[in-house]
Amino acid sequence: MSPTLVQGAYIVAGLLFILALAGLSRHETARRGNRFGIAGMAVALVFTVLAAVAGRNGSGGLGIALIVVAMGIGAAIGLDRARKVEMTGMPELIAMLHSFVGLAAVLVGWNSSYEETAYPKIHDVEVFVGVFIGAVTFTGSIVAFLKLSARIPSKPLMLPFRNWLNVGALGLFVVLTVVYVLVPDTAVFGRHLLLGLVTLLALALGWHLVASIGGGDMPVVVSMLNSYSGWAAAAAGFLLNNDLLIITGALVGSSGAYLSYIMCQAMNRSFISVIAGGFGVEAGTAAVGDVDYGEHREVTAEGAAALLSNASSVVITPGYGMAVAQAQYPVASLTKALRDKGVDVRFGIHPVAGRLPGHMNVLLAEAKVPYDIVLEMDEINDDLSQTDVVLVIGANDTVNPAAAEDPSSPIAGMPVLTVWEAKDVVVFKRSMATGYAGVQNPLFFRENTQMLFGDAKDRVEDILKAL
Repeated sequence: MSPTLVQGAYIVAGLLFILALAGLSRHETARRGNRFGIAGMAVALVFTVLAAVAGRNGSGGLGIALIVVAMGIGAAIGLDRARKVEMTGMPELIAMLHSFVGLAAVLVGWNSSYEETAYPKIHDVEVFVGVFIGAVTFTGSIVAFLKLSARIPSKPLMLPFRNWLNVGALGLFVVLTVVYVLVPDTAVFGRHLLLGLVTLLALALGWHLVASIGGGDMPVVVSMLNSYSGWAAAAAGFLLNNDLLIITGALVGSSGAYLSYIMCQAMNRSFISVIAGGFGVEAGTAAVGDVDYGEHREVTAEGAAALLSNASSVVITPGYGMAVAQAQYPVASLTKALRDKGVDVRFGIHPVAGRLPGHMNVLLAEAKVPYDIVLEMDEINDDLSQTDVVLVIGANDTVNPAAAEDPSSPIAGMPVLTVWEAKDVVVFKRSMATGYAGVQNPLFFRENTQMLFGDAKDRVEDILKAL
């Protein structure tokens, strides 16, 4: 196959990937963006496989058979997981997919270490960097998967001198890279030993980096690992001399890094502070502290329905609890019922609501909630003081007034939805336990707040019946 034809196909695929990113930036064009991404990947796969088979000098039939078998197994597993995964399980699925990219980069790096190139020293650096980034991504993504799926506690791992451990690991990586480049190619055992050491070092660093980050910062971690997987793919592209992998990896890496930056801004936190280990304890624990906020008030579904019946404006602020209860469908029905009665209903979405960037937006779109009434935090906050009723469905840390009013709070300075400014607030929760950041929420004890306990889906359906 002509190299020019392959490069032309790669350019087309790269353009399709750029169009995919552009499409995914808006709800209205997200489906189109996905189609562009699928088309780009199909072009990339077909021409990469044909080019690889064409270069096998007579063993093309066997090469095609092996590649088809591998792709068939991968496609079967991918389709099976895609069909079965719930939206609540999407964050951990994405974290696990990132780990495969990291593992692929490690394997590509090890295989490339055997190759002879025109610029061996540059190639050695590429191998070392590719293996290091890939291994960090691999174990970091596995820890994120385990935390998000509650297989291990979400609280941060607090080892002594943990930041110095990370800095020391990075310093040791630089030293090992220099040594690897200086060791002659004839010292095969020594080079393999160094590559093995940096692989183990990176695996340990990836594990420690994410294990040290608390549950409250997990949305940023998923975005950060997305960025890491992109750079790992780009590193593999350099090793394989594949321009499309470099382009795709750079797109994923840079967009993931920018998204992480945006999310850190939304939480009033620096990226470095997240990497160093942020706030967060095991989800669902009881709040601790000496502050007595008083007693909370409870409301029934019938009482909440009465508030909504007399309201002219309602704002719904969803959180991960809505996803767990799969309450998005009755919430969509409630929205329609209220709008049919002439009530102005809108949604307020915090940038880090849920366990994944855009998690709440996807859930609401899945339930056919109109896009134009789903607003971001900055768009809705100024209107909350003129709102009659706010329904807080499964959200906690993102509506915590302590972030704005208590300088000693672990989440102090984090921008939040100022729901307490509304006339009445109804909070849907299973219990008085803290949120994922493990911080008590004074909102629950405000005079204009009432708690509606139980499964969010059941309670919303009860309100619908009462209406």
